Amino acid sequence: MGKTLHTGPIKKTKKWDPSLWVSKVPFGLTKVKPRHMTDTAKIAWKNKDNLFYATNIITQGVCDGCALGVGGLQDQTLTGPHLCTTRLNVLRLNTAPPIKPEILHSDINELKKYTSAELRELGRIPYPMIRKKGDDRFVRISWDEAMDTIASKMKELDPKNFAFYLTSRGITNESYYVAAKVARYLGTNNIDNASRICHSPSKTAMMRSVGVGASTCNYKDWLGTDLLIFWGSVAANSSPVSTKYMMEAKKRGTKIVVINPYKEPAMENYWVPSVPESALFGTKIADKFYEVRIGGDIAFMHGIMKHWFEMEEKNPGSAIDHEFVKDHVNNFEDLKDKVQEQSWDHILESSGISKDEIVEFAEMIARSKNGVHVWALGLTMHKHATDNISQVANLALLRGWLGREHTGLMPLRGHSSVQGSGEMGADPFSLPGGGWEHPNVDRIQNVWGFDLPDWPGDTVGVTIENAMLPEGHERKLKMYYMSGGNFLETMPDPAFVEKALANLEIRVHQDIILNTSTLVEAKEAVIVLPAKTRFEQDGGGLSTSTERMVYYSPPIKGNRNPIREARSEWKIYLDLAKRVKPEQYDLVHFNSGQEIREEIAKGNPNYDGVQYLRKSGDVYQYGGAWLCEGGICPTDDGRARLISVDIPDNKKKPGKFTLLMRRGKQFNSMVYGDHDAFNAMGRYDVLINEKDAKREGIIDGEAIVLYNDNGTFQGFAKYADIAVGDLGMQFPEGNQLVSKGIYESFAKMPDYVADVTMEKAERFTANKDRQYYEKPIPELEDNPN
Repeated sequence: MGKTLHTGPIKKTKKWDPSLWVSKVPFGLTKVKPRHMTDTAKIAWKNKDNLFYATNIITQGVCDGCALGVGGLQDQTLTGPHLCTTRLNVLRLNTAPPIKPEILHSDINELKKYTSAELRELGRIPYPMIRKKGDDRFVRISWDEAMDTIASKMKELDPKNFAFYLTSRGITNESYYVAAKVARYLGTNNIDNASRICHSPSKTAMMRSVGVGASTCNYKDWLGTDLLIFWGSVAANSSPVSTKYMMEAKKRGTKIVVINPYKEPAMENYWVPSVPESALFGTKIADKFYEVRIGGDIAFMHGIMKHWFEMEEKNPGSAIDHEFVKDHVNNFEDLKDKVQEQSWDHILESSGISKDEIVEFAEMIARSKNGVHVWALGLTMHKHATDNISQVANLALLRGWLGREHTGLMPLRGHSSVQGSGEMGADPFSLPGGGWEHPNVDRIQNVWGFDLPDWPGDTVGVTIENAMLPEGHERKLKMYYMSGGNFLETMPDPAFVEKALANLEIRVHQDIILNTSTLVEAKEAVIVLPAKTRFEQDGGGLSTSTERMVYYSPPIKGNRNPIREARSEWKIYLDLAKRVKPEQYDLVHFNSGQEIREEIAKGNPNYDGVQYLRKSGDVYQYGGAWLCEGGICPTDDGRARLISVDIPDNKKKPGKFTLLMRRGKQFNSMVYGDHDAFNAMGRYDVLINEKDAKREGIIDGEAIVLYNDNGTFQGFAKYADIAVGDLGMQFPEGNQLVSKGIYESFAKMPDYVADVTMEKAERFTANKDRQYYEKPIPELEDNPN
């Protein structure tokens, strides 16, 4: 059957709806809430030296923040202007002047006193630099010297001994594609990207369940669906413009349900600054919260399906779309057997949800003709993440919520174009247009004109660990080439990560700004290369949104703070390829961004069409409005698969708590404020259920210590509406409590769940026999508690 095309943005409902108002007091004056106007004014002041260019970026470029896909001030969901403070906070990365030389070349120990936020405020990297072993500061070098040093080292090494990594800070599809191609040209499959620590299990699970690795639907499908379900996602914080979609959905009759251990205030109430009604009176977002225990989602979903099968015994067809299952789904009986063998006692213990709540939600879904499942890191940051998401797919398939309007499966991407990273081949399991299955390998070798490495590459977490392997080990990592990223603030066990980074012989940081990881030593040298931003990239660039929209963002003119020696990232990769393997360089060379896009269209057939995107506002959606349209999936037999999964063992030792990682006033690990705008949570506050706190004799605001075998964290108790037995912390502050080396079974994403012991700070300090490493923080030392 033919593909239905996306019809473009629709008009918002104009009529005001007082039933959705949070308060009749205007502007939320009595509430803890974001102060969007104040924040916007501060950001405008910060960019005052380059305001014309900043305005051009906002009005002409594609957002380099989240993955909603706002081009200029427009998107493909609702008419009218769309802008958020997340995008504005990222703006300074593009408009900042170069770092002053007297600071940039100061003693490294002075630079190490800065936090990553403070380093970001210094400005942009102006030119290539090197810090050799024993040097106490960075030294300016030429591009030729920098690239020759890198190339010479790569020539010495076996390709298994070096690796590439690309972060998500505005990197375009062109750069992902060229990096993926150059890495393989240089003989390595050790290439990975930021999606490894975000949504890699989403792709893995969706491929095995429905045969696709991206959202099957659009944001427009939120508007008017019966039920919009958010699993472990705080979309209002990670993708603020989405609150406008939620508000419009509510006005069209959609119910919104959130499954999360913490009743996130941003998903309960929101003030949408660009909608007068919401800016004045706020908008009630969620109709219902289900506070599942951390790691309890699979059990919760088993309970939903168990009740459905009980409903079916009394009234066939009351919960399951049998026609859809019969025509489009495999493994129904296997799943039914797996679900029915689960006891209600086990389901309730593991999920932390009462049977009445499970029955309530199960019947709510059963009554809904349409629904969209949306999820994010709350489902993916577990060692059983792929099973989490396959279980979500099971719920959708049993109800027939796939391949048609107002239904679907949506992994809500947090970064602009991180969806494109794997689709361009920039991870060890992917190539453009598919994976490492023989037909796709043969096809890519024909497109690229050279043989691919025949050994499996390692993921980002494993490559970091490989830096600590003994000399002589074939996988020992000796050189890491990074486009952005800060492993010290994104990976578990930052103390180990710092040792691993220092144990590399050469480290290359291709970036816009300095961060704390840039300042870590290396055995031979640390080389820093100044990269152009998305809006400076030669030939413009593509980015892929959550809903598979591929946007073209043109080069933006008018920068009053140009970084004259910065280079487009794809050009730097080509320069490296030419210096390492000049004899076949014509196989990877591109003269322009347009040439790259033309090859992308061949390399990944889904992207055939992007070669015609030439100007601001041009957009192409691959796959049509809905993947698996009509229930037909791109699997061997055209059918989806129900996946039977076991309930994971979430038992903790008595007295232990499980940590929930969340982000506050920040974009990923880039912190923009000390206190969360929605709950006033400080960077060192620990969310705790009042029942747990009182049982431990801890009062609100009291100094506490969390510890386990990985480390120690000092902070303050903050009473919150969070599941009993769970604690909430900000990342990256909490990463020191997370174990390294534990990975999700299928996608190899690091597991960010940790069990900890909590004590009053005074009791912990009194127990001198405890052998845990303690990291004091100024806020705690200055607090009289």
